[in-house]
Amino acid sequence: MIKSVLVANRGEIACRVFRTCRDLGIATVAVFSDPDAGALHVREADTAVRLPGATPAETYLRGDLIVRAALAAGADAVHPGYGFLSENADFARAVADAGLTWIGPPPAAIEAMASKTRAKELMGLPPLNLADVTPADLPLLIKAAAGGGGRGMRVVRQLADLDAELTAARAEALGAFGDGDVFVEPYIEGGRHIEVQILADAHGTVWALGTRDCSLQRRHQKVIEEAPAPGLGPEATAELHALAVRAAKATDYRGAGTVEFLVADGKVHFLEMNTRLQVEHPVTEAVFGIDLVALQIRVAEGDALPQDPPAARGHAIEARLYAEDPAAGWAPQTGTVHQLDVPGVRLDSGFSAGDTVGVHYDPLLAKAIAHAPTRAEAARKLAGALQCARIHGPATNRDLLVRSLRHPDFTEARLDTGFYDRHLAELTEPVPGAHHAALAAALADAATRAGRFGGGWRNVPSQPQVKRYGEHEVRYRLTRHGLEVDGCPEVRVERAEPGRVRLEVDGVQREFTVTRHGDTVYVDTPSAGYALTAHPRFTDPSDLVAPGSLLAPMPGVVARVADGVEEGCRVRAGQPLLWLEAMKMEHRVTAPASGTLTALHAVPGRQVEVGALLAVVQEADPA
Repeated sequence: MIKSVLVANRGEIACRVFRTCRDLGIATVAVFSDPDAGALHVREADTAVRLPGATPAETYLRGDLIVRAALAAGADAVHPGYGFLSENADFARAVADAGLTWIGPPPAAIEAMASKTRAKELMGLPPLNLADVTPADLPLLIKAAAGGGGRGMRVVRQLADLDAELTAARAEALGAFGDGDVFVEPYIEGGRHIEVQILADAHGTVWALGTRDCSLQRRHQKVIEEAPAPGLGPEATAELHALAVRAAKATDYRGAGTVEFLVADGKVHFLEMNTRLQVEHPVTEAVFGIDLVALQIRVAEGDALPQDPPAARGHAIEARLYAEDPAAGWAPQTGTVHQLDVPGVRLDSGFSAGDTVGVHYDPLLAKAIAHAPTRAEAARKLAGALQCARIHGPATNRDLLVRSLRHPDFTEARLDTGFYDRHLAELTEPVPGAHHAALAAALADAATRAGRFGGGWRNVPSQPQVKRYGEHEVRYRLTRHGLEVDGCPEVRVERAEPGRVRLEVDGVQREFTVTRHGDTVYVDTPSAGYALTAHPRFTDPSDLVAPGSLLAPMPGVVARVADGVEEGCRVRAGQPLLWLEAMKMEHRVTAPASGTLTALHAVPGRQVEVGALLAVVQEADPA
């Protein structure tokens, strides 16, 4: 019987496994890199072991260090989580060779399925040979052979782009998984991404636990997942289950795994089998009323599963909350998480108030999961919880999630992997009401400075009070007749206190809660949340930058500079100049305009902070 489990992972999944271990009375051991020294998963574990270093290759991808940590801490089992070494057969063998229990499938099963190329061959679907690719094969999808999560994945629509995209995909796969092997396959557009959760024991029982729809993806990363997959008939479901069970039995599988498919034009296409727990496993847990981590542990201890799984009930939807800024091209964000409160739903996260989102790992902040008797109720519940959530810290995709859950194509289950290709523009329009939020921020600030509402009152109001938040300028006067807001005759102030303002807008009263952290002011209402940057009254000349300056959109490491790009060269608008590596992904930085590159400060391997000057492009004279 397992007494102590080391989780060979970090963040949200480590916290998730620890939660089940505590419920079962099992001691927990964390491992951590130097940037994770104060992370939530370290604080929640009974024991923690440092892995010296910062990058995944130095720490979480070092199986020898992790096995040594387990032995030093007295653990008798290892749970790999997902990502990192979770699908590494050599690591699984090393765990077993050290006399520890491996909470996962046999190494032979991992070898058979962990490489997507080998998995396709096992299923009789070999990938394309790169040497044989022709224009008739377009569009193509490049995928990392040893990983998932959208890492190392690229769509190629022109053969001229193939070599460059292969280089980028290999570099990204190597950084994320320690394996730069990639392959190509036809890119099927308009299909649905469907998964089957399996669970198998050592006694021949294999459960196929319903279906999951993971079609809502952006940049090949899943955003919203649900169970069961809506609109699949009994015949399609039976075929998916049969293929999933066949894959499990073909590899003598044990433990939890996921078989992924693309369903298009009534046909089922096998994608891959992930020999681990998936990020989206909570929706299956909610529908079947089970704890998959607890069942993984039972199977690892040799217990037999009941012949049949429990009956499914209701519907569950999960939304992934990422630290990324839609206004900055969805660049991953870093910074302090001041508050993370999503009421009324299950929230799986590796962060709590005061924690910092860094540059070294995935920008996933949390997963919010809602379960209800029907799909419509689950979607409404989750959208409502996210809408009124208080999320203070780095910019997030929260508004995208809320709008996605309420979009007619989602509510009517018109789902496919092109959902965001069609709807991203409308789903990312500015949230209305920001000017009223800025007014509430200004009034709360005035009340804070004056100790009461009324600061800034003048006997002879020659000039209004002026405050700027981001792109919003607020001008108001406090007169003997009350507040007068320039340009907002529809607004009347009901109450203004430090941290709380009530405005009546066109006869409707609304409550605004105002919190300030540094120069950022967070204004929350029951229907939306706003993050506003407070501008100083006077700009420091040292903060000004030259026209054409190209600033780092995020902290990271300069991965490489484009061939031929050097000071003095001519560039065109949109031309790739360099790539930054941050949060396990490469991010392309392009020329903002056509002109001459007058300065280039980016050097491969250089660590840069957000806002660092990378280059300067002197725009060409339009004449």
